[in-house]
Amino acid sequence: MEHQASIDRERLRLALTQEDARFEADHPRSLEMFERARSSLLAGVPMPWMTQWAGRFPIFVEAAGGARFTDVDGNSYVDFCLGDTGAMTGHSPASVADAISEQAHRGITTMLPTTDALAVSQDLAERFGLPYWQFCLTATDANRFTIRIARELTGRPKILVFSWCYHGTVDETFIVLENGKPKARPGAIGPPVDPTVTTRVVEWNDTEALERELAHGDVACVLTEPVLTNIGIIHPEPGFHDSLRELTSASGTYLVIDETHTLCAGPGGYTGTANLQPDFITLGKPIASGLPAAAYGMSAEVGEVAIVSPKIVETSDIGGIGGTLSGNALSLAAMRATLDGVLTPEAFEVMIPLAERFETGVQEAIDRHGLPWHVSRLGCRVEYAFRTPAPRNGSEAAAAVDHDLDRYLHLFMLNRGVLMTPFHNMALMSPATTESDVDLHAQLFDQAVAGLIA
Repeated sequence: MEHQASIDRERLRLALTQEDARFEADHPRSLEMFERARSSLLAGVPMPWMTQWAGRFPIFVEAAGGARFTDVDGNSYVDFCLGDTGAMTGHSPASVADAISEQAHRGITTMLPTTDALAVSQDLAERFGLPYWQFCLTATDANRFTIRIARELTGRPKILVFSWCYHGTVDETFIVLENGKPKARPGAIGPPVDPTVTTRVVEWNDTEALERELAHGDVACVLTEPVLTNIGIIHPEPGFHDSLRELTSASGTYLVIDETHTLCAGPGGYTGTANLQPDFITLGKPIASGLPAAAYGMSAEVGEVAIVSPKIVETSDIGGIGGTLSGNALSLAAMRATLDGVLTPEAFEVMIPLAERFETGVQEAIDRHGLPWHVSRLGCRVEYAFRTPAPRNGSEAAAAVDHDLDRYLHLFMLNRGVLMTPFHNMALMSPATTESDVDLHAQLFDQAVAGLIA
């Protein structure tokens, strides 16, 4: 067996101290703004999770364009976070910015359909193979509304998810397995009910457990990403998706595929790449280049049942599906411009090879230093984590999290002009990302780990 290197924890502790000092010295205006913001923003930020960046305080952004942004201190960065997928298009692509500006002058919201609604629904139907679509503002809403429809059509109370999944802030999905037992996900804030009341949970890639839980006959839908993300990129094992489709169909359970993150796999997401056959698809984040917008689609069979439901259409204004700003004109104009001119097959032909180059650079450094780590890729999305072999489910991935090492790598990169996605070591390629951007990360990653080897 080859020798595996280990991280010297004392070197890591000292390196973090040095990086913290460098970060504070390089961002005096961000620190000043953060201190001022604490008097009017909870924790000094617009959303509490913004406190989770690697530094003692978040950097404040001055401007962003393409694959780069500049902070209020004048520092420039290569952005591999890209709004955690929201800006996978690159920041403010010109065609989308123009479409948003033009539509803003023609009307932002009217509660009535526009011609863009028709164009976008037809585009999504062609990409994903599902004929009927609806629009909202976030993927969380798309998942919530889809769950409601599935419950209404099946008359069943529960859903099923995979442990350590991510589907936005949907209450039913904040559940994990711990020592084989379902429980609320650590850190869940104010859960309305014990999630075991609403949800069944199994490990990703565990077909036997999936069959067992579906056999109860009370699951309206399985909600899943086609490849787990947000806990690392965890691919399905061969045959898993076939089994998932067969078991859900046999048990009368709808299959919902959340493509919000996995749209990185190609123009039709992983569904299009792997020729999946779900009953519903949910989408959000990048489809309007970061402007709040989302969509959910359904098969012909589901749509034909839903359209005659006495609740889903006739009393929808009070039924828990929708929102006054859902499907607004501005969001739809941005979606149309994004799908027509940015998230195109040609764009993915640029983005995916860049991700392959990123993956290769990280893997070469891992091998060179003998680290027991792994790197995974899905389309134009890449992530590295601190274990080998790669985890086969969310619980294995969660057990490998090393918060100090995560923070160090993020801060080392940030101090040298590279932004990675917070909470995990994920990078996205945009149409504006370059080979030199990727190579800069590879060089810095090698430097960062070289100084930690015991």
